Amino acid sequence: MLEILERSAIAAGRAILDIYNAGPAVAYKADASPVTDADHSAERIILADLAANFPDIPVVAEEAAAAGHVPDISGKLFFLVDPLDGTKEFVGRNSDFTVNIALIENGVPVTGVVYAPALGILYSASSRKARKALVVDDRIASPQADIGCRICGDRPVALTSRWHNSAETIAYLANHGITDYEAVGSSLKFCLLAEGLADIYPRFSRTMEWDTAAGDAILRSAGGETLTMDGTPLTYGKRNQRHDSDFANPWFVARGKP
Repeated sequence: MLEILERSAIAAGRAILDIYNAGPAVAYKADASPVTDADHSAERIILADLAANFPDIPVVAEEAAAAGHVPDISGKLFFLVDPLDGTKEFVGRNSDFTVNIALIENGVPVTGVVYAPALGILYSASSRKARKALVVDDRIASPQADIGCRICGDRPVALTSRWHNSAETIAYLANHGITDYEAVGSSLKFCLLAEGLADIYPRFSRTMEWDTAAGDAILRSAGGETLTMDGTPLTYGKRNQRHDSDFANPWFVARGKP
């Protein structure tokens, strides 16, 4: 499965880069978030690949969900897809945008692929093993190297959202004595934790499950964790929430080895 997901993410990344280089057409959804022709093109590629290879596993994809197309996910397995995470990065000509595909089993992200096409970096995880590889000319060009979280030292390094930082996040960092932090876009924050390049990512602003699932799978496979504010692991497949929409995440803290 992982090899198929990797190939699909790379193919979607190629379509995204073609539009990126040509100049995307930008529209705005009801929540004022941007969406481009690259989002739709990449999602069509991924959905076709998943339907051809895993026809019995339902798929929740960001743009399809925004259009009201959500399958029955009452079984134990389903895919979560964000075809272009970091659309603001994409529109702003920043390289921190990613393609994200995750497999969810019983509410837990167990397999994930995060591909940053502008950086030529592919992260993937399955069977509790996380890996990183370079991609050149739409092919994996280096042996996939195992990655893992580092043990947090006396001066933890935090990652924050470039576009969705909040006063609550800054207060959390101050309350925990964390003074070293960097703003990074998209799901790459999870991957940098998994790679051992940072220690903690507090997120006290809105995210959806497709934003986090693939990166979360990679982080957990690398030895890290993503916890809600009550200390329980972030779960997936959240429907009929009393105080929020389907698939919306609560605030969380992702971290490497504490």
